Amino acid sequence: MQYATITRAAAVMALLQLVSSCELNETLEGQLTESQIPRGDPAALLQGVYNAQRDPIQGCVSVFALEEVSTDARIMPTRGPDWDDNGKWRALFNHTWDPNNERVRDTFNQLEGIIYSSTDLLRFDPTPQQQAESRFLRAWATFLLLDMYDQVLYREPGEDLSQFSKVRKGSEALNFIVSELNAIQNDLPDAPVSRATKDAARVLLMKCYLNKGVYANRAAPTFAAADMNQVVTLADQIINSGKYSFTPNFFDNFAPNNGAIGLENIFTQANTFGNSGPTRDFWKFVSHYNMRPVDGYNGPATTSAFYDLFEATDKRRGVAYDIAGGPANPGRRINVGFLVGQQYNLLTDAPLTTRGGAPLVFTKDINLVETGSDLEAKGIRPIKYPVDYVSEAKGGNGCENDHVTFRLADVLLMKAEAILRGATPTSAGPYGGTPLAIVNSLRTHPSRGASALGSLTLDVLLDERGRELYGESWRRNDMIRFGKFLQARKDKPQSDPKYLIYPVPKTQVDVNRNITQNPGY
Repeated sequence: MQYATITRAAAVMALLQLVSSCELNETLEGQLTESQIPRGDPAALLQGVYNAQRDPIQGCVSVFALEEVSTDARIMPTRGPDWDDNGKWRALFNHTWDPNNERVRDTFNQLEGIIYSSTDLLRFDPTPQQQAESRFLRAWATFLLLDMYDQVLYREPGEDLSQFSKVRKGSEALNFIVSELNAIQNDLPDAPVSRATKDAARVLLMKCYLNKGVYANRAAPTFAAADMNQVVTLADQIINSGKYSFTPNFFDNFAPNNGAIGLENIFTQANTFGNSGPTRDFWKFVSHYNMRPVDGYNGPATTSAFYDLFEATDKRRGVAYDIAGGPANPGRRINVGFLVGQQYNLLTDAPLTTRGGAPLVFTKDINLVETGSDLEAKGIRPIKYPVDYVSEAKGGNGCENDHVTFRLADVLLMKAEAILRGATPTSAGPYGGTPLAIVNSLRTHPSRGASALGSLTLDVLLDERGRELYGESWRRNDMIRFGKFLQARKDKPQSDPKYLIYPVPKTQVDVNRNITQNPGY
């Protein structure tokens, strides 16, 4: 029996995600017919496409792992017998992955599942808005696959599953995304931010134009002034809408009630207790076992070099954040941002200890493999999403923190970068018209509290993007665009240029003659 790249079984699973509350009568003998799928409300099917984003895009093991653990911002050390996981995290950090790496394989398959389900939905008579939202989600998943793998498998709605998936690569895939976003723009809603909106499409278009030269030649990208002007035009449309503004506290954008107070957020994934993705992994993974009620897994950390990018006064580095339903934190200990030094019980302010009874002191020093007696405490722990203690107290079945994808700050930083790369400067909103003014409007806002920069270069701008967007799955994308991704750093030598792109999983290449493995793999 010959299987297509997306097998019949995988297709059934994708459809089950869409209509999990319905009963399907399928036999795995061929493509499902429309009569075998309850037509129901297309809105319910569309919600299934939104939900299909949760595992690959929320949490720490799929898109986040490939875009952050492969950089200087995130390290997932092996701590004695813990976190070895057959070396998959070390391979990401060291740039030694291959087509069989579990995270490389599963992330590709999960994103392709979004493309399949969002395309298949188009068979079932959605309204113009529902069709536009589904096509946006397909364009978003296509962008992520293009960014990481340079290849995107696709089918037409209703296409025979016994046929091999077709492939879009590089600039062809990018052109498809741009054409789709332009085609659906008028049919997308204006709100809420937890849905695909007109502004979400504008931000994704900004990402496309900013990275256009990267996807044409990742090793030596060029940046056309016309593309950079498109970035600025789109940014000004978002800024001039007046819908987004800086929050009083930087971490409001990520809090359990960020759907109400995250004033900078442009595109998010809504979460509620009992109906959410794995966003709680952002605090569970890094918290120590004894930091209850979090009950953490004591795994990842950040590198000392990345932590040192921040000024001591920069509030993005860490603050004592008041969380509804959370512990009183009588000592006003830093509980969001980067946790470093002695850690405390946030109820009593008593110093915490490791499981062996030693002081729980998070240190800047961290190695990819830790074997010493202090291995539990090594590494600064980044927590960008404030802990949803109310949900944790209910048993931890998810959280209320909506997962953040696009924010106003990213729009401003992309505009500044586009002008630095040759776009015509413009003034929009209260942020100024020069790259330096735009970046300083962000840095010096009371929610950040950083000092004003005296000058701005591309290298400084990359650092600023790191400070602002750490933990939001943009670090690898940025480092490649700025030519820094392959550079040597602690525990990692200079990388071969082939690592600018992930390999297509071997399980896909072996069954689809339309796929050509990426160079070097």
